[in-house]
Amino acid sequence: MVSRRGEGGEGGGGGGEGRDARTLNAWRRWGYRLLPGDLYSYLLHMRPAEWPIMAGHTLLGYVLAVGFAGVVRGAWLSQALGGLAIWVIFLNGGTLAINSVFDKDEGDIGYLNAPPPLPRYLPHFSVALLVIGQVLAFALPVGFRIAYAICFLLSILYSVPPFRFKAVAGVDWINMWGFGTLTPFAAWAATGRPLDAGHALVLLGFCPLFAGLYPLTQLYQFDEDRRRGDRTLALILGMRASLVVATLSTLLSFALLGWALAVLVVGIKSMALLLPLALWLAVLVPWLLHHAAWRPDQHQRGMYRALAAWAVTDVAALYVFAT
Repeated sequence: MVSRRGEGGEGGGGGGEGRDARTLNAWRRWGYRLLPGDLYSYLLHMRPAEWPIMAGHTLLGYVLAVGFAGVVRGAWLSQALGGLAIWVIFLNGGTLAINSVFDKDEGDIGYLNAPPPLPRYLPHFSVALLVIGQVLAFALPVGFRIAYAICFLLSILYSVPPFRFKAVAGVDWINMWGFGTLTPFAAWAATGRPLDAGHALVLLGFCPLFAGLYPLTQLYQFDEDRRRGDRTLALILGMRASLVVATLSTLLSFALLGWALAVLVVGIKSMALLLPLALWLAVLVPWLLHHAAWRPDQHQRGMYRALAAWAVTDVAALYVFAT
């Protein structure tokens, strides 16, 4: 699981300082009228603006497991939807809430502009979400339970002192497993279907892909990360090395997807994977060549282009491996 500061927010402009978190926009005003006291603040710190992104990558595993024909038939649909809710709301929401507890950000953060002051019981609330999700996971097959337990542990290690792996360069890379591979695997595991070698390689391929994306989310935040003392991976590597690592990780990801093509004996439609590969290279190569002259806002736009390339990769992988 991952939470980077400044990756966008729910319904509002940038620059968190100097704005009333409760009246930032119509959604905020409506939410605080509907939910009394600080209840809406608890919801906001779960960062529901990220849920569609998390849900999309999670459902990748379900569609790979049952195929498009299975989706139409509604195969294992109740298990998949139950697993999706547990994974996105309880695990991801709890993870992001516990991030807020220990980051204590005042400016805009990932998927939450102008965060409201931390509610009094947010630490208890975030842990309760994670624990309840683990309990609910026992209603699903054992693979899902194990995946949830691993990511539960990773969430604590990533955010909570004295571990706080997010502040230790290189160790913060554990996100590649949680978001990259275990997230789509959880939806596959919710169906109870055994995982074959070919599709295991597909899911594994998203691990180095996220390993490449992760430092890209840090390149425009060097100053803030230095100020708070977080020795992030990108800060330690430097911009050029971060971009080299991102490029090599992306190529490794597509090499694993190519291996999956061979194992699953995919035909002509395998050519569809050339589109996301070309998009990744179109993002990364100019960035690598010209990074020294780029401003922080240009690095931020580069990150969003990389996120778009990730989305295209998900769609292409479904077309190639789930039909």
